[in-house]
Formats: sequence, structure tokens, C-alpha cells
Amino acid sequence: MHFIVSAWTPAGGSHAGRSVTKGRRRRSAWGAALCIGSALILGGCDYVNNALWPSLTGPNPSSTSKQSSGSQASSRSSQDISGDTSAHAMSAQLSERDEQLARMGASSAQASSPSPAQAPAGGTEVGRRANQLASDAQKLDGSVAAQSNAVQQLRAQTVQSAEAYQGLVAQINARLQVGTTPGNPILQAQWDQANTALDNFAAQIGRMSEVSNQVAADASTAAFLLESVRAAYSLSGAVEEDHRHLAQVEDQVNRQVVTIDRLLNDLSDDISRQSAYMSRERTNMTALSVGIKNGELFGNGLANRAFAPASTSAGPARGGARRAENPASGAIGHRPLVVIRFDRPNPSYEQALYTAVSRAMERRPNATFDLVAVSPTKGSQAQVALASASAKRQAETVLRSLTEMGLPPDRVTLSSETSASAQTNEVQLFVR
Repeated sequence: MHFIVSAWTPAGGSHAGRSVTKGRRRRSAWGAALCIGSALILGGCDYVNNALWPSLTGPNPSSTSKQSSGSQASSRSSQDISGDTSAHAMSAQLSERDEQLARMGASSAQASSPSPAQAPAGGTEVGRRANQLASDAQKLDGSVAAQSNAVQQLRAQTVQSAEAYQGLVAQINARLQVGTTPGNPILQAQWDQANTALDNFAAQIGRMSEVSNQVAADASTAAFLLESVRAAYSLSGAVEEDHRHLAQVEDQVNRQVVTIDRLLNDLSDDISRQSAYMSRERTNMTALSVGIKNGELFGNGLANRAFAPASTSAGPARGGARRAENPASGAIGHRPLVVIRFDRPNPSYEQALYTAVSRAMERRPNATFDLVAVSPTKGSQAQVALASASAKRQAETVLRSLTEMGLPPDRVTLSSETSASAQTNEVQLFVR
């Protein structure tokens, strides 16, 4: 479609100059307007031709539109991807910049206020001393822990030994209580086992003493460490971190001092208690041996009834029973507690002797005794001498019986005399 545009020229060209000039301006404006309108009309015609009557030889309009829309979508997706990529890159750059700023701030802070532990290269002399003391304190901790474990193990072993010992003693006492044959081999074997258990008990007391010595050595080490720490405080050239380290070592050693004191007190109590128990049970085992030999129960040792040793004036000199040739002077009421007559071979007197001495010591725990060998005066001089010697031997036998029952020999005084009223040899026991 074609349009013909003709320029309109007004008639009347014989106007004056002013009118000519105005006419030219008016024509120029109309010409510009006509050109613009022509361009718009031509563009609209081309759009109509392409949209309504497409060319047979040109590309498919629909594919063209699809390609254009696809290109627009791909351009939009590429813009989105590029936008996301740029956003991630920008975020990474911001994070990296923040980290750089944080590192710069930390380095500047460290440069402005350095740590005392980093003061000199290689540390201070006080710092090295504190490290050495800390190492010694760690060794002390290990030693104290080992000694504490040893104490607990010894206590457990002591309980086991005591249970084994008491079980065997209970079996022996039960058989003796109902009565048995003298020198019963079964009871003798049980007595041997009980004695072995008591020996193990004594060995454990010895190990307790060894542990106590080791704990005492740890106490000396702890005291030395505390003195060393206090001396290190006064050394020059230290930084604040060194003194903080020394304070930590001092607190650590002080805690171990408390544990060491407790261990020493516990061990001292255990050793004293177990030693007293051992002494009592040794005496009871002696009395139990006499009971097995005689086939009857005597009970606990006589020494266990005494709470204090006898006075020196009443007792004999150290080393055993005192022998005298005079009658028992000072005996209460001059009435014998026990009279044993040897009118037949091997008379049975142990049970009566044990019962009498046991009751006397219940009334007077500090009592001492006079054992008097009495012989008759009838017959010739030689017969009197023989009877006197025989009575002394019999008194020594009774003394051994008392010792086996648990009575200390230094609480018995031996003496001898002759009596016209005596019909046979006698051994009389007096309470002093």
C-alpha cells in the first residue's frame, strides 16, 4: 500500500517580506508534521503486512515468536543465574572481608595487650621452676593415690584373714564345749590352720607399717614442695602467669596434705587396734591349745582380763616368776585360792585352776599371785628333801599351765615351804 504525499503551496506569492517569512515558517512546520505522520503510517502498514499476510518464503511466525520468547526466557534465566552467582560471590567476598577484619582486630588486640605467658621467648626462670614443681606435685598425687589403694587392699585382706581365723576358732570352741577326746587330731589341725591365719594377720600389720612409712615420706615431700612454692613467690623476674601457676601448685599440694594426714591417722589407728587384737588372740590360742590337749574348754586367755600391768612392788623382777623360800607373805587372808594335791600321778586341775584365776581377775584385774610348793615334814631328812624337790617341780608345772592359759609369768611369784599338816605334796595359789 502506497500513499502519495503532496506538499500544499498556498497561492499568492506576492506578499511582502514579513508575510513571506511567516509563510515559510508555517510551511516548514507543516512539512515536519507531514513527515512524521508518513513515517508512522508506513510502520503501521508494515506491521499489518507481516502479521496478517505473512510471506510465503519467510520463516514461520509462530516459530519465530517461540524462538523470541525462548530467547527472552533464556536471557532471563541467564540473568537470574548470573544474578545468583554474583550474589554468592558478593556474600563470599563480604565473609572473607569480615574474617580479615576479625583477624586484623585480634592481631591488633594481641599487639596492644600481650599475654603474660608469652612475655619472654622460652619462659621465665620462675615459670620453669613452677613447671618443675607442678611435675613434682603430679608425682606426689600418684604416690598418695597408690598408698590409699594399698591401705584399702590391706583392710580387705585383714577382714578376710580375721573371718578365716574366727571361723576356725569357733569350730574348735564348739567341739571343746560339748567335750572331746584329749589331743583330738582334728581340732589340732584346725588349731594349726587358725594359727596360720593369725600369722597372715600379723604379716598384714607389718605391711601396714610399711605403707605408713611410705605415707610419712609423702608427707615430707609435700612439706618440701610447699616450702619450695613459697620460696618461688619471692624470686624476681616473674610474670603474673607464673604466680598463678604457683598458686595452682600450692592448692594441689595442700589438698594432698589433707589426704596424707587422714591416711596417717587411719593407719596409726589400724596398726594399734590390730596389734592389740593380735596380742589377745595369741594368748587365746595358747589357752585353746591347752584345751585341745585336755579335751575340754578353758575359754579366753587369762591375760585378756587384765587392763593394766601389775605394780612393781607386788610383782617379781623382769624376766619371769620370782622364786622365794619363804611362805607367801602378803597373801590376802592367808587363805589359798586354789589347792592342788598331787596324791596321784597327773591329777586333772586345769579347769578348776582356770575358773578360780578367771574369777579372781574379774574382781581385781591388777591382781598378782603367789604360787607356793608345800611338802610334808614326815619321814627322814632325805625323804623330806626329796618331797620338797618334787613339790617345786610340781609348782613349776602349775606355773606353765597358768602361762599357757594366758597369765603373764611376771605376775606370779614362786615360793616353797614345808608343812607338818600336809599329808602329801601340794601346790597352793594365793591372790596378792
